[in-house]
Amino acid sequence: MKRNSLKHAYLTLGLLISIIMIGSVGYSMLGFTLPEAIYQTIITIATVGFEEVHQLNNIGMWFTSFLVIFSIGIFAYAVTTFTRFIVEGVFRNSYKDTKVKRKIERLTGHVVICGYGRNGKQAAIELLEHNERIVVIEENAEIVQSMRETPGMLYVEGDAADDEILNTANLQDAKAMITTLPVDADNLFVVLTARELNPGMTIISRASADNSDVKLKRAGATNVIMPDKIGGKQMAKLVAQPDIVEFIDFMLLQGMDSVVLEEISCENLAACFAGNAINELDLANTSGANIIGLKRADKSFLINPLKDTTLTASDKLFALGTREQIDQLIRTVSTNSS
Repeated sequence: MKRNSLKHAYLTLGLLISIIMIGSVGYSMLGFTLPEAIYQTIITIATVGFEEVHQLNNIGMWFTSFLVIFSIGIFAYAVTTFTRFIVEGVFRNSYKDTKVKRKIERLTGHVVICGYGRNGKQAAIELLEHNERIVVIEENAEIVQSMRETPGMLYVEGDAADDEILNTANLQDAKAMITTLPVDADNLFVVLTARELNPGMTIISRASADNSDVKLKRAGATNVIMPDKIGGKQMAKLVAQPDIVEFIDFMLLQGMDSVVLEEISCENLAACFAGNAINELDLANTSGANIIGLKRADKSFLINPLKDTTLTASDKLFALGTREQIDQLIRTVSTNSS
């Protein structure tokens, strides 16, 4: 919609300039100086009723008559177009979009979200709560307008399947992309395009059909989420294991300010800790956080690892505790503490 409006603006401006040039050349040929010719053209197409700069001969009157006939529609269209732009705030929106585009061009390590429906909006909220920088790609003009009015929101209006739109979102420098488009075929095309533009980033895709997850992973998706299937499992567990589900929801959602489940990389594991077992590090006593899981370099998981489990720099810890306890754990295993 914005692009069409800008095209109308450029077209209108081009028509106005063309008619002014034609009128100026015509009046110059009738003996007017260039300033006089431009002035005579403007007062003619604007139909303001001022007197002619010079008395017109028959040729001049015929030329003026045809100029009025051809220009009056263009002038009225121009006035209508620019008035609509002012009322609808197209110029203001275009200026703001340009500022947002410049901010996006300077981003690195951000997350691109394709689609700002229910899933996309929830993903954006969650990422912002974790202080991640995000760029949203959305085609719906009304949704884009609401994002445009949200302070600090970075967005791109357009089709996420378009290479140009993905480049505008600075996908090459993004660390991850989440595509939540309602049609699986659209998500598939976006994943294919995105994987080609940025081979190393993480791609999370939404899927609806049962066989779409396999196709999306083949196309390059790192993970595929099926909201309908997850929702069904959640409802079943609320019947079979209601207390467990409610406890987990309370712990991870309602208690976000006091309880945190955090992923901690051991890449910066302090040299004095490398190769030692969990019980030798005494992390629970020094930080208060509990290590409930471990991910190895081969992507295998250890749930509730034994105390004699040895840590390496390629491991990732999953720790549960308060925000302060998690921060203390990170400082404990960090090289900065050594």
